[in-house]
Amino acid sequence: MDDTRLPLTAHLAELRNRLFKILVAWFLGAAASWSFREEIFGRLLAPATQALGEGAALQAIAPTEIFFTYLKCALLAGFVLSLPVTFWQLWSFIAPGLYASEKRFAIPFVLVSTLLFGGGASFGYFVVFPLIYEFFASFSSDFVESAWTMREVFALTTRLFLAFGVGFELPVVVFFLAASGIVEPMALLRGVRYGVLIAFVLGALLTPPDVVSQVLLAAPLTVLYVIGVGVGWLFSPRRKQGKQAQPSETASL
Repeated sequence: MDDTRLPLTAHLAELRNRLFKILVAWFLGAAASWSFREEIFGRLLAPATQALGEGAALQAIAPTEIFFTYLKCALLAGFVLSLPVTFWQLWSFIAPGLYASEKRFAIPFVLVSTLLFGGGASFGYFVVFPLIYEFFASFSSDFVESAWTMREVFALTTRLFLAFGVGFELPVVVFFLAASGIVEPMALLRGVRYGVLIAFVLGALLTPPDVVSQVLLAAPLTVLYVIGVGVGWLFSPRRKQGKQAQPSETASL
């Protein structure tokens, strides 16, 4: 670990520099995505339009709705494209406080974090989104016809997309808590029941008010929590110290 202590102003300047690079990467990704805004929008909201039925289309009820929804779509795509840069800048910010043996995890951290976000978002898109939109579309009848607006559907889709993407980052958080020694892996393991409770609370807060989507978010979070604890235990400081102590104890005998 770097024993050099930097003043608070230096840390804030470093943080500002990292955030600026993240925003630049985000802007460039959004600018590149703007040319494909309709294709991205159509693919992202395909579960909703398919649930409405063949020939159905989303509605735009305000003059500016189409433009600003496409703009938000490009920003979302730019955010996803900039994730490797975001995670790299995050690692670069915390790296000075790590031991030399821990700094070698930079590339695995960026790669795993990006893949976890992509995996969570893909799980939501292919598994959860169709179920949710088919559930809401099922309430149409002879008296009420579903006429969803593109703004509302995009807002709900983005909320779920980010919820599953961010939620699947849980193993990385748990791994750092355990591997850094902040929390003992066994303490995290004993707290699985609280982890399950938190997972279901997050599922209730981040998803629509239906049981299916809440369970489909909470169940993977619980599994990922346990995986994070297991990986953190493998790299926990006390386990490493125990392994190093065993040869010396054998030699003394």
